[in-house]
Amino acid sequence: MSCLAGCCASLTCGLCTSVASGITKRSARLGYCGLFGASLVLSWLLREIGAPLLKKFPWINDSESYSDEWFRTEAVLRVSLGNFLFFAILSLIMIGVKDQNDKRDSLQHGGWMAKIIIWALLIILVFFFPNALTSVYGILSKFGAGFFLLVQVIILLDATHTWNDSWVAKDEQKWYIALLVVSVGCYLAAFVFPGLLFIWFNPSGQDCGLNVFFLVMTMILAFSFAVIALHPKVNGSLLPASVISVYCAFVCYTGLSSEPRDYECNGLNKSKVVTTGTLVVGMLTTVLSVLYSALRAGSSTTFLSPPSSPKSGERQPFLEADELESGNKEKEKEARPVTYSYMFFHMIFALASMYSAMLLSGWTDNAENSDLIDVGWTSVWVRICTEWVTAGLYIWSLVAPLLFPDREF
Repeated sequence: MSCLAGCCASLTCGLCTSVASGITKRSARLGYCGLFGASLVLSWLLREIGAPLLKKFPWINDSESYSDEWFRTEAVLRVSLGNFLFFAILSLIMIGVKDQNDKRDSLQHGGWMAKIIIWALLIILVFFFPNALTSVYGILSKFGAGFFLLVQVIILLDATHTWNDSWVAKDEQKWYIALLVVSVGCYLAAFVFPGLLFIWFNPSGQDCGLNVFFLVMTMILAFSFAVIALHPKVNGSLLPASVISVYCAFVCYTGLSSEPRDYECNGLNKSKVVTTGTLVVGMLTTVLSVLYSALRAGSSTTFLSPPSSPKSGERQPFLEADELESGNKEKEKEARPVTYSYMFFHMIFALASMYSAMLLSGWTDNAENSDLIDVGWTSVWVRICTEWVTAGLYIWSLVAPLLFPDREF
């Protein structure tokens, strides 16, 4: 184990050194995503092979009742906690940064070797914390992960409306045709996919009323989206309705696939490929969704961007040298506002650290088989509730202007 840890540490240090030297100001946000991705990989590795190592720490292994599943969850929570502390500290440091003349702007984009060292030290440090602290973090992570999922839903709704408005604004027939084709294609998928799920999650000879309810509700929601969006009094469009319908169908599938493998209504319970696929897809989805959430939310005025942030495409230029008159003191360069909220950017990654811990630990439900990723009834209901919240927020975005005509939405 010590040899393996040494090799991993050596490889990580070499990788971090090469990555740090190649990060520029433009790619800084990708650098943070790289650190988050590294924490995910480390969490998974320790989850798979770290239980024997944690048993050697007396302040962690302080009870005879701890199972291997408990040690696996503990390893995931501790790596997540270190990652959370790193981004939470950065978020606090970046509060109030409004322009690029602020000294903290250089901290946001530079000092990568120091950041990587601090990140690694924090992750090592949390393995010396008492178990009670990680238990509290595990409880808080459930709420943080839920908030992260809510932010993702809001960003999805904003993205679909932006997509629709950008195509409509072109005011050309080919773009209207494209809107129709994409909308029809998404709606076909939104109804065909749940239909296929009936085969996998409602096997013959079994009483699977709960699964049938989830699938029927998903199809009803998809139909209701179209009805409400196309109502004459609603300023809606078919494209956002179709995209949200597909998303709800996908979330419903992820919820059903998270059912325990010994549940008779889970048709995927014999598939080893699904187990590996759930891990790979779950990790990739998390990394990509976090990056998009951070970039989108951090640069949106909806999500706490500095009020001085310029609109897309606008930049405040520095004063030209020829504007400085002879004999006068050199004028200070104009303060260029930051283009996104540094504070909220790091807060998204902190919340995502909590979400990744829940994903890898099955929402800390040790009663389930921890050999599988994101499996258990807690995971099922988190997914299903996410689907229903998405549906509720989308319907609200359509009907709110009718209910409150004097307010902007």
